[in-house]
Amino acid sequence: MAWSEFFRKKRIDSSTLEEEKLSLRRVLGVGDLTALGISAIIGAGIFSTIGTAASYAGPSVAFLFVLTAIACGFSAMAYAQFASAIPLSGSAYTYAYVAFGEIVAWIIGWDLIMEYSIGNIAVAISWSDYFTAFLEGFGIHIPPYFSIDYVSAHRGYEKALISLQTGQILTPTLQEAYEAYVTAPQIAGIRLIGDLPAFFIVATLTVLILIGIRETKLTNNVIVVLKILILLVVISVGIFYVDSSRWRPFFPNGVEGMLSGVAGVFFAYIGFDAITTTAEECRNPGKDLPRGIFFSLFITTILYVTIALVLTGIVPYHELAVGDPMAYVFSSLGLAKFSGVLAFSAVIAMLGVLLVFQVGQTRIWMNMSRDGLLPPFFSRIHPRFKTPYVSTIIAGIFVAVPTLFTNLEEMTELTSIGTIFAFVLVTGGVMLLDRKKKEMFSSFRMPYIDSRFIAPLFIVVLDALFFYFFDFSENWFYTVLLIIFNVLLILSIVYRWSFLLLVGLMLNIFMLSTLSETSWLRFLLWLAIGLMLYFFYARKHSKLNKKQDEIATKKNN
Repeated sequence: MAWSEFFRKKRIDSSTLEEEKLSLRRVLGVGDLTALGISAIIGAGIFSTIGTAASYAGPSVAFLFVLTAIACGFSAMAYAQFASAIPLSGSAYTYAYVAFGEIVAWIIGWDLIMEYSIGNIAVAISWSDYFTAFLEGFGIHIPPYFSIDYVSAHRGYEKALISLQTGQILTPTLQEAYEAYVTAPQIAGIRLIGDLPAFFIVATLTVLILIGIRETKLTNNVIVVLKILILLVVISVGIFYVDSSRWRPFFPNGVEGMLSGVAGVFFAYIGFDAITTTAEECRNPGKDLPRGIFFSLFITTILYVTIALVLTGIVPYHELAVGDPMAYVFSSLGLAKFSGVLAFSAVIAMLGVLLVFQVGQTRIWMNMSRDGLLPPFFSRIHPRFKTPYVSTIIAGIFVAVPTLFTNLEEMTELTSIGTIFAFVLVTGGVMLLDRKKKEMFSSFRMPYIDSRFIAPLFIVVLDALFFYFFDFSENWFYTVLLIIFNVLLILSIVYRWSFLLLVGLMLNIFMLSTLSETSWLRFLLWLAIGLMLYFFYARKHSKLNKKQDEIATKKNN
């Protein structure tokens, strides 16, 4: 029996048992899926990392949102094609298992653990910024050293000293970091600094998830309506304060400066893939999943672009590198009460994201455990609460503790690199299987365009664009990137890959190339640790490998 045949049989058997055990009902329609996607996408991205991205890209961050949406759109089509063909939980982990086999599935599962965990660290940090701003409106003041992480406080203190020595006025962000570091209590010379609100919100949600509290379909839809209404109000009020002269120059730091904001912008779109984890609860996954993914991407892109233009049109773009850019912008206009409304809406919106992603990562861990790739205790179900309690507790620790000492920018980049890597594997997987197994994708399939008719011309156009926009003498990786793209295009002619999927793959590879070396080193270190765990534990305990060994033994006998 081929590994793929066994895998499909095994997944069907396990999914049937899972449905019986957890009583999953197919109740979600396209409207619910769209709402779920919007709920997952509109979170820390629109309320926080949009400021970080705008501080790099300036007004061109709006264009970057469109570019990123296109890249996500291609990946979304690949996710939708896989999800409609394999309506099982597990998302990219399950898809990688089918397309590439166990070891790649392990890599993507390990990557998803990082994506969901670190993504929620970033969301929790951003939630804390808005929560403290919301409390300030009621005169409740949390000491600065208990509302900021140690890394940000220490770095801000050092930058503040330099600014003070040169007679410069401290920005609100530097002022907060400086005060936190100077006023923090000390024990044995160690300054007690940590983001306590971020820590406690993750701990609280972990307890709620553990005892079985979860968002219902109705609650999620209400939260989505609240988010959209608030953003429409922001646009309606902010548009009257826009100074169009702030949009000139539109690319203040050039194309490379715009691309420096990729991590923050891509982070804003994380979430649409969470829709695919509900495949077993969709009434018609073959049709509704693709529609839900595309509708949620389209709606959120329009909102993101409009909000980006409004924010960069009100204040100088370099002032937006704060944890709560929306609240900051309207505070600078003297609209303190409106800033408080924004803080409250962000607190509610991010709670939904935190809950969805915290639940999502435990589901990935549980699936990997059921496949034998993680120890059995990760899939243990609490006898009373009927939840994977061990995975829930460990996931809570993984997210809550780092919020005390890590900062938003580092977490954003790590989450982005993990997400884009998952997009690359899913898009590549569909591209490889698209022509070989057409029957597999009978429910939904992207329009097929034969690369051999377009790729030759595309090679010429792509090479010309690279030589026009990028300086190869300063950045060697542009040369490597161009070589990779040309090789992929040549292979696409030989193997007649789908051109649309190829473009999606190349866009995601390009996005990966724009991330910092530090993020790449941390990501590769994480993957190296994961590979060691695979060869020392997962490979030996894999149910698939055990089954293959049994089949091989029977044949030999």
